[in-house]
Amino acid sequence: MSQGSGTSGVLRVGNASGFYGDRFSAWQEMLDGGELDVLTGDYLAELTMLILGRDRLRHPDLGYAKTFLRQLEGSLGTALDRRVTLVTNAGGLNPAGLATAIRALAARLGLEVAVGYVEGDALARPDALTANAYLGAFGIAACLDAGADVVVTGRVTDASLVVGPAIARFGWGRDDLDALAGATVAGHLIECGAQVTGGNFSFFTELPDGGRRPGFPIAELHPDGSSVITKHGGTGGAVTVETVTAQLLYEVAGPAYLGPDVLTRLDTVRLHQDGPDRVRVSGVRGEAPPDTLKVGVNNLGGFRNSMTFVLCGLDIPAKAALVRAQLTEAVGPAGLEFTLARTDHPDAADTETASALLHVHLRDGDRARAGRAFSAAAVELALASYPGCTLTTLPGDATPYGVFTAETVPQDGVAHVAVLPDGTRVPIPPPPVTSSEGRHPQPEASPGGPSFHSTRRAPLGELVGARSGDKGGDANLGVWARTDATWDWLRGWLTVERLAELLPETAALPVQRYELPNLRAVNFVVVGLLGAGVAASTRFDPQAKALGELLRSRLVDLPADLFDRPAATMAAAAATEGAP
Repeated sequence: MSQGSGTSGVLRVGNASGFYGDRFSAWQEMLDGGELDVLTGDYLAELTMLILGRDRLRHPDLGYAKTFLRQLEGSLGTALDRRVTLVTNAGGLNPAGLATAIRALAARLGLEVAVGYVEGDALARPDALTANAYLGAFGIAACLDAGADVVVTGRVTDASLVVGPAIARFGWGRDDLDALAGATVAGHLIECGAQVTGGNFSFFTELPDGGRRPGFPIAELHPDGSSVITKHGGTGGAVTVETVTAQLLYEVAGPAYLGPDVLTRLDTVRLHQDGPDRVRVSGVRGEAPPDTLKVGVNNLGGFRNSMTFVLCGLDIPAKAALVRAQLTEAVGPAGLEFTLARTDHPDAADTETASALLHVHLRDGDRARAGRAFSAAAVELALASYPGCTLTTLPGDATPYGVFTAETVPQDGVAHVAVLPDGTRVPIPPPPVTSSEGRHPQPEASPGGPSFHSTRRAPLGELVGARSGDKGGDANLGVWARTDATWDWLRGWLTVERLAELLPETAALPVQRYELPNLRAVNFVVVGLLGAGVAASTRFDPQAKALGELLRSRLVDLPADLFDRPAATMAAAAATEGAP
């Protein structure tokens, strides 16, 4: 990577992948779309590590994101020609193996490429399928300082893919906490690809193209750690304060955002529209990082299978009760779970709208019981159960599922190593100064809000946006107000108790609430909503991606005065004009 002047200039870092399975053509689109210094790709999620772990069980040479190699086949030459450095965590459980595969690919293409990689995240846990510490950015920086054209990592934090190149360009040290924190925010904003450019955006109908094909993002990083989030000209979607706010709230908890290199204070982030599709991110403050690293542990939890019954017309609860009794008698109650989705409508004119769905799940350590023994028992009810009995699923074998847990390890308990392009192994020492502060940030209480004399019954989403997601077995739900007046009301109105009323499934669970006034936002962490993690969850929305939109759809008494605000009026008009 070009090192520039070390302390001046702008570093343009793009992103071409937010998950394993993202838009295949994005790497080439980003390279062809305009000027870049670095192009990153994030492939790792908690579920992905489980998938890669199972791959490696089948063959020890696997364990990395094979899709990245196919994408690189068409784009490596372009990146080298344009002097764009590539940084990715596609190495997964086997960064050395992916580095070797990249060199072999380059040789086949007749290209010369310098590949470095980072390892040390894998921990020896004989009782686990995978156990990986979330490493920081200084190993990536060491590879770039040594002239790597491509840097491959295992489990680093998603933001480290951006922070590492910034360290290499600007020469930051461990004590440049504010700069590291600013780059961490920039990394968090672009790590999920198009989510910051209008993808999955609550107000997608207001986007210029209606959200049809949002472009991938770019972070223009400055030496002080501030940044501008943007995208290539001519690409879809939009970059606005709201699209950036939505991504900033994604999969975070409290104001203290923990990372291996810095504790980033999200309550210091300031966003400003800096022109069309340009949002300036500034004011970010950093503190000493925690003295521990997060460790993601995946274990095989057993086997699972699912069958879905269609219950049409009258007596829906009784029909569901009959299936429950019949299947319980056939296979036994252990591990059985029944969920009745009342999708039926009274006096419906067609079968689909007159039908409810009964989802039946079975989890068991015995593959045979969870497999054909269960699915065949369900199918055998076809002529011997409720009237109109039919299923949407065919009998099939059980599949293994994983259980995710988050643990910690001391910062000095991992062997973080940068393997340079020439093979030299460079140990990366842990931060010299750490802190135990912020490791367990306390939820914030909500103050009372202003009083309003008149209300209007309407969906909450007419005034607020939301974004939600998963962290292990927990769900994150961020909600932001579109105007200052709405924020004054929202922060006092949307309490933990109110959330339990609107989302009853949260009522029995611990819920943490945090405020981010600079963003006009409140963030909730619903502990345990997803059980033992995404791979084990039988919830209809297993990653809680739709939790925010469910909240926005709830009818509540909204202050009528807030609909007279110009911003709200224009938003409502835009939504109306864009409706079919």
